[in-house]
Amino acid sequence: MKNKKPKNIFREGPISPESIAESIAKHQSKTTIGAHDIFLGQVRADIIEDKEVRAIEYSAYEDMAMDVVHEIRENTFEKFDITCMHIYHSLGRVNVGEICLFVFVSSPRRRTAFEALEFVVEEIKAKAPVFGKELFEDESFVWKENK
Repeated sequence: MKNKKPKNIFREGPISPESIAESIAKHQSKTTIGAHDIFLGQVRADIIEDKEVRAIEYSAYEDMAMDVVHEIRENTFEKFDITCMHIYHSLGRVNVGEICLFVFVSSPRRRTAFEALEFVVEEIKAKAPVFGKELFEDESFVWKENK
């Protein structure tokens, strides 16, 4: 990893629509950007063994996860011609319908933004030590699989 300190990607609870809008708005003055691509991971009301998911409670090996995501960020900047990237993941309880993962990639060209975003999201899901318990109405749970 380059001599940069890993950024804290974690936010307690859901990622608010206001913070997403603020992040987007901050890029209006960056005139070398021609495309943004955004991934919003939202908690679904899945049915598992006849029970409906009401929320996911996220936990992580935080320091390790930040190091892993930092490495993914660095690899993405090396692999793709992107201008900037923001990644935020929830910790704690996130209810159905709320946002738990926000990835925002900017690039001079749209195709690059699309490809970089897909790369980043798939790498995070495969490698970051972030875990989710799918909580049911009766407060029972199952550990979520990253698919």
